[in-house]
Amino acid sequence: MKMPVKVYSIEPNEETLKKMRSFYGDMAGDSPNEYIDLFYQAEGLSVAIYKKNKKGHVKVVFQGPNAENEVRLWDKDAKGSSPKAPASPLSKKIINVYPQIGSDEVGTGDFFGPICVCAAYVTNEDLKEIESLGITDSKLMTDEYILEIGPRLIKRFDYSQLALPNEKYNEVHDEMNMNAIKAKMHNRAVLNLLKKHHGVAIYQDQFAEPKNYYNYLKDESEVAQGIIFSTKGEKLFPSVALGSVIARYSFLRNMAEMSKKYGVEFPFGASEAVTTFAKKFIKKFGKDELKKVAKINFANYKKLD
Repeated sequence: MKMPVKVYSIEPNEETLKKMRSFYGDMAGDSPNEYIDLFYQAEGLSVAIYKKNKKGHVKVVFQGPNAENEVRLWDKDAKGSSPKAPASPLSKKIINVYPQIGSDEVGTGDFFGPICVCAAYVTNEDLKEIESLGITDSKLMTDEYILEIGPRLIKRFDYSQLALPNEKYNEVHDEMNMNAIKAKMHNRAVLNLLKKHHGVAIYQDQFAEPKNYYNYLKDESEVAQGIIFSTKGEKLFPSVALGSVIARYSFLRNMAEMSKKYGVEFPFGASEAVTTFAKKFIKKFGKDELKKVAKINFANYKKLD
């Protein structure tokens, strides 16, 4: 039986914390949530240095197969714990109508990897399992846990998931902006589910004003109507939260397949470390090959010349 990978959490003193910030700072990527001050990710490892809590303490969390070796660099006595499903912060104050369809996307802030959009169908009977699994905004869940429950989710729930490879993204981006691309993908994913589930409530994590959203779809032959838009929709609507997690699962699988194809570990986000990796990728595979796996409208691409 495969043992679960442990998570290590330490609270270093000021001197050690200063050394950690210096050590990981130049390689840090974009923070996955507002509570993290510095985030570093490498093969089999993520290191998150959190912001000070009310008591003035700073927590540092190490995750991944290589977490134990890494944490020992800073604290030889650090104790690990098995990852658990996070408590779901789905709001109880929002009136949710069931059954419902909700959609969300991931990958739009990553230089590498596709844009993945997922619409998920949720009934009132599904809530118990969604709560027990800790389904919420995928940015608040570890990739390790998403990869663990992903196979279960795609077998258990009805969903429609679309992935736009960067080679295709680069073709269409000259004709439409990112929000227009997302709108078309959301619309198609939702329509796919509406064909099987008529007349249900539709929710979406808002990335554009409703007027602009529908304007992006003015040339589409079919448009899903009556959508309820809300920012931070993953925390409000179980279907949006589920869509967020399945979309992230698809994104992670796509990144893993890319890494396997090229024999390199593609980084997440769009930090300077990602640009450095892109330069190395070009030396090995060429710029034309980079255009197949990266979003060339990102600032990272402009730094490659």
